[in-house]
Amino acid sequence: MANKIPRTCRLTTPFENDTQFSWRDYPRPQLKRDSYLSLCGIWQLAVKKYKVKVKQYSRFAGFAREYQTDDFEQTELGEITVPYPPESRISGIERQLEENETYLYTRQFTLEENFIKDKVLLHFGAVDTNAVVMVNGQLAGTHRGGYLPFTLDISGLVKLGENTVTVEVEDTLDIEMAYGKQRKDRGGMWYTPISGIWQPAWIESVPENYIENIRLTPTLDDITIEIKGGADEKTVIINTENGYITHKFTGDTATIRIENPQHWSPENPYLYNFELISGKDRVQSYFALRTVTIEKVKGHSYICLNGKPYFFHGLLDQGYFSDGIYTPATPAGFVWDIVEMKKLGFNTLRKHIKIEPDLFYYYCDKYGMLVFQDMMNAGKYNYIIDTVLPTIGMKKGVTHKPSARRKEFFEKECRILTDLLYNHPSVVYYTIFNEGWGQYDADRIYGELKEYDPTRVWDATSGWFIEKESDVDSHHIYFRRIKLKARRERPLVLSEFGGYSWKVENHSFNLDQEYGYRKFKSAEELTEGLCGMYYNDIVPAIRNGLNAAVLTQVSDVEDETNGLATYDRQVIKTDAAAMQAMARALFDEFSKKTAE
Repeated sequence: MANKIPRTCRLTTPFENDTQFSWRDYPRPQLKRDSYLSLCGIWQLAVKKYKVKVKQYSRFAGFAREYQTDDFEQTELGEITVPYPPESRISGIERQLEENETYLYTRQFTLEENFIKDKVLLHFGAVDTNAVVMVNGQLAGTHRGGYLPFTLDISGLVKLGENTVTVEVEDTLDIEMAYGKQRKDRGGMWYTPISGIWQPAWIESVPENYIENIRLTPTLDDITIEIKGGADEKTVIINTENGYITHKFTGDTATIRIENPQHWSPENPYLYNFELISGKDRVQSYFALRTVTIEKVKGHSYICLNGKPYFFHGLLDQGYFSDGIYTPATPAGFVWDIVEMKKLGFNTLRKHIKIEPDLFYYYCDKYGMLVFQDMMNAGKYNYIIDTVLPTIGMKKGVTHKPSARRKEFFEKECRILTDLLYNHPSVVYYTIFNEGWGQYDADRIYGELKEYDPTRVWDATSGWFIEKESDVDSHHIYFRRIKLKARRERPLVLSEFGGYSWKVENHSFNLDQEYGYRKFKSAEELTEGLCGMYYNDIVPAIRNGLNAAVLTQVSDVEDETNGLATYDRQVIKTDAAAMQAMARALFDEFSKKTAE
């Protein structure tokens, strides 16, 4: 007898009618110009069905232009709303990309004479997975990889008045490239795959010699600003509580001292806004003064925030929403997750093998939520080797041999992501490999990335299959009591645990199944179970040197019902007062443990 396909339902979030936030808002707050034309909104979408079956990476191999041949049939699908992936309900399409198909996006945009300066740049936050971009029928550029932004100089392709941009997208869930939690046969801890444009797209115009990027490195009383591009003479104007600081300099780097500094933390998420002027170019940005170090206190190593040991009370954050799957209906979805989890007493989100739009990290900076960021996984996953054996205690000696192609792509993307998030004060910690998925050369990669960005904490192997090198001693514990004791040379991190489930009627995606590691029947039972675990297991672990604990998870995701909020963000499943009291108990215990 064939397996019965579980029934699912559509779930509506509060963000679908939100008017305060919009995907048309400027998508990059740390490099903001007054020149801005949003391409979010209505595009036309068609699907191309190619007649000749080819491997995923040979269709656009080298991004040669064979894809323009007539070996396909094209079907118009109608209007799609960008930046929602075509698989999502609110995109207006709600369709899976099939084998040997590509999506073709088309949109017109108008450029006024007063908009165009010397150069016109076309930006995409992310397109999953391989993209070929045409402007007015000419090749503008290409990009591989579904999670990172890219920019194309289209100055020579555009004209005054109406222009046309097309984006052809190929995505076959090639496991040699980053894919996160996506799987065609979704279910359990694997989720609906997405494709296409899923982050904001926009156009800006800049002077010939423009500010391409800035790099911000803080201490507790000064900020070093490194600038790529722009004129030689530069001016920085910083807004402080005590008035404006104006600093003029030549060259690419300036270090500016801040008198009476405000230090950024979840308890005081203070941001310094500033303006950078360089020749004809002018950008707005912000920074924060905070440091992340590892220090020894009373014989144990701890991660310190602003020079003091800090307890990271965290949640696993998958970044999925029932409205737009990978992309919430508005950025209010990000704000809701951050603010509501802070109300429950949490100060940290572990962004789990997904990279978000820049606005997510901005809101973490603004509202005061620390981020543990995972690198994007690639390679095969083996349930027995990567999950079953380590769960029963076999946690050493496993590595996966990567192809040259996967190795090159993974290590390049690690560096790009590190550069992308470098300026965000909320991002304090990176995970390279999670539970052995695609793990290889962990010691070498840790050393290279630690040297590349020594200002963050690096968790080489989160969960198990620990090798020799890492900043932390990182563990995942499900299905048993949590008993941990710190190794004195590294901070002790419980990077995943819990997974307690309560399936809320009328707010669960899967009508027939429930997925979690311990099941409860009410908010009262779930709250009691969670608080009991923290008081009985986490508090004693703090006495033994525990520095961070990351509970699974922020919200339900499709079949998973082990979130503190439902998948539609309509219900908080736990009692806020009890969770806040529990958080205070953790922080009090940690303060006693680390007090001088």
